[in-house]
Amino acid sequence: MRHLKSGYKLKRDGGSRKALLRSLVTSVIEHERIITTVPKAKAAKPLVEKMITLAKRDTLHARRQAAQFLETPGSVKKLFDKLGARFGQRNGGYTRVVRLGWRKGDGAEQAVLELVGSELVKRAAERAKRREEKLKAIKEGRDGELPAEDSK
Repeated sequence: MRHLKSGYKLKRDGGSRKALLRSLVTSVIEHERIITTVPKAKAAKPLVEKMITLAKRDTLHARRQAAQFLETPGSVKKLFDKLGARFGQRNGGYTRVVRLGWRKGDGAEQAVLELVGSELVKRAAERAKRREEKLKAIKEGRDGELPAEDSK
């Protein structure tokens, strides 16, 4: 019986499982979405949410706890600078798991583990980039030609 034995084993020993989950959580924080199998996504989801909760606290102790778990200093910086501020008013539910279908090679069910709202941030960045390019094109077009006079 598995009384009080929670979590997913993922067919790995303890050290391998911990390393896998640390790398998954680091990747989600850096890239804001990853494609993996459904059991791995379900195992990593509570850990990602715990890291975001630490980022909302934003104390030195919370930073050290996150740095102890995450693999890169860049991911710790992004977690506390961007993600903590983004999810500051939200009370949980920072991630979602979306099932994609079956992988062709071995038939494993694939899923996307992503941060909620990352698609909005990505769209806003693309919109700002297009607006900047449009303004640059308009500015270059005006600089190259003389102002037209109105004739009636």
